[in-house]
Amino acid sequence: MKLISCTSNQPLAEAVSAYLGIPLTEANVKRFADQEIFIEVLDNVRGEDVFVIQSTCYPANDHLMELLVMIDALKRGSAKRITAVMPYFGYARQDRKTSPRSPISAKLVANLITTAGADRVLTMDLHAGQIQGFFDIPVDNLFASTPVLAPYLQKTKTPNGVTVVSPDVGGVVRARALAKQLDGGLAIIDKRRERAGISEVMHVIGDVEGQECILIDDMVDSAGTICNAAAALIEHGATTVRAAATHGVFSGSAMDRIEKSPLTEMVVTDSIPATDKTKTCKKIKYLPVAPLFGEAILRISEERSVSSLFDHVPASA
Repeated sequence: MKLISCTSNQPLAEAVSAYLGIPLTEANVKRFADQEIFIEVLDNVRGEDVFVIQSTCYPANDHLMELLVMIDALKRGSAKRITAVMPYFGYARQDRKTSPRSPISAKLVANLITTAGADRVLTMDLHAGQIQGFFDIPVDNLFASTPVLAPYLQKTKTPNGVTVVSPDVGGVVRARALAKQLDGGLAIIDKRRERAGISEVMHVIGDVEGQECILIDDMVDSAGTICNAAAALIEHGATTVRAAATHGVFSGSAMDRIEKSPLTEMVVTDSIPATDKTKTCKKIKYLPVAPLFGEAILRISEERSVSSLFDHVPASA
């Protein structure tokens, strides 16, 4: 087995390498004057089972192109099998046509990764589960909620009762699963989205008065939805509101919104690396996913089951 990293999330790649006890294969990732990407793998990969670690986060297009070029370099280097390890899968929100003459970009990205030469994909908390069907190669979609987020939230919850809240109807299944694990109640935010990136909270469905509330989502981008939901929960009598999400995108004015919001804490994983701005925000808490991905990579390489990782990371992690 060989591990190789592009440039989007080097800290996570190094943590996975440390977990597995396998050094990262060296590669030169360069850009020409016109920003064309050039990659040269500096070790023999002929006949190897290679795992390429790359989140397609900001700048999404550059990181996606890096991944495609890296896969092509490995394929032409006669790697036996290439697995694209994508802790954060960019373009996942464009999983359907939302208006006439609009693209389904998640399907396009799936085609690009497959055509480049990937044999399988390992990712986490896809925005829409049906994206797995966009690929004609095996896809393992890990879940962070149960093995990563829930143990932290269980450890830090108050004894007065907790209610898990879905910020929209689409996230009810995720919220219900977390509520069951935390032995808490369930509530739903009914919202209306006027246009992309702008949401308006309409109603809180469920009893949150006197409760510690935990908002759960797959990603936080502009943070408008989460912050509006937090304000609505406080108005309906919640004592405190925390938020948890797998992917902390944090674009635009997200940090300012979080700082000014009633949220006491925002818990995310390091599927997307922390920036200088997020490091200075005292409300942001990053949880590591290297053990989860390291164990999944090991099991894929050894042709063992990955499905048990949907519930927990083995104690050895």
